[in-house]
Amino acid sequence: MRWLLALIVVLLLVWYLFPEPEPVPVEESFIADEVHTLRKAEGFEQQYLDAERARRERLEQEQGDD
Repeated sequence: MRWLLALIVVLLLVWYLFPEPEPVPVEESFIADEVHTLRKAEGFEQQYLDAERARRERLEQEQGDD
């Protein structure tokens, strides 16, 4: 029974004293290509939204002129 208590104490000390490893940056992980593709798509999405906003404003101007 003492060995079980000693084992638990040792395991708790090991768990407490060892630092948690630093997380891996996304650019170095296995999903780096997918993240790059998503970031590129965000740029395309913003361009589309800007063009759509300009088209809507142009249509509102044309309707206001009539």
